[in-house]
Amino acid sequence: MTPRDDSDANSNAHSNPWSDLDRPPLNAVALRRALVRDGGRGGLWSDVQVVARTGSTNSDLVALAVDGKAAEGAVLIAEEQDAGRGRLDRQWTAPARSGLFFSVLLKPTGVPVERWGWLPLLAGVAMATGLSRSAGVDTALKWPNDLLVTVEGQERKVGGILAERAGADAVVVGIGINVTLRADELPVPGAGSLALAGAVTTDRDTILRTVLRSLEQWFEKWRSVGGDPAASGLQDTYAAGCATLGREVRAELPGDKSITGEAVALDGDGRLVLATAEGVQQPVGAGDIVHLRPAGSTGSPGSE
Repeated sequence: MTPRDDSDANSNAHSNPWSDLDRPPLNAVALRRALVRDGGRGGLWSDVQVVARTGSTNSDLVALAVDGKAAEGAVLIAEEQDAGRGRLDRQWTAPARSGLFFSVLLKPTGVPVERWGWLPLLAGVAMATGLSRSAGVDTALKWPNDLLVTVEGQERKVGGILAERAGADAVVVGIGINVTLRADELPVPGAGSLALAGAVTTDRDTILRTVLRSLEQWFEKWRSVGGDPAASGLQDTYAAGCATLGREVRAELPGDKSITGEAVALDGDGRLVLATAEGVQQPVGAGDIVHLRPAGSTGSPGSE
């Protein structure tokens, strides 16, 4: 795999990996030694590449996969992205080496295509598990693919996931995690970072290894049972860690439509089920979810 690396075109401030001593560069050699499977045997990860800067690791890895230049288990990490994307084509930007911005190539062999929609939720569970183990931070999942932490008593988004098809048999899952963002660097009021949430470590090498190992464990478990969310334990685990369930929410849907109701369940297709005021249980498969008030609150709604 030969990923794009835009670092040569940048200024010295961007290209110098030691421009901020509080944010050292990732150790690509050590990461490959720790994660890459030996001779194609054993684990999932087949290649780990780190570039100084690129537009989007997802776009790069999708292109490599479509061209046959990336194998299953390829991991592409950027120290900085200038065109990172979240859901609904929202931009994801952060200072160099302040977070983990990476994409992985997965092939859900033996899993029906209709179950591939579980992959972003699977990645969310893996992220939450990995961050709890490595950084010691309590996390919660916001359906469908955001990760929340608590900063000064408020829920803040610390990470996000974007999954894209890469040809007929593969999916690229992109993950962004804010690690050392400071309060004055937050791009929007609802953002946070592991550091601001009181992480016991902000060592990105350690965090990345743990998250990737967690992702491997969950993916192999899910794939081994044909992507069955119940048999793999994915559905129950996601629901147990989902901050959206039990809350009054507004689902903003494509076409400028919206539905308001209580998020009561996660169905077998990974959709969020809303109980509306009209007594209808409406599954939502795609959309932007706004938490209107905490679970159990009886006060007037307030956007979170």
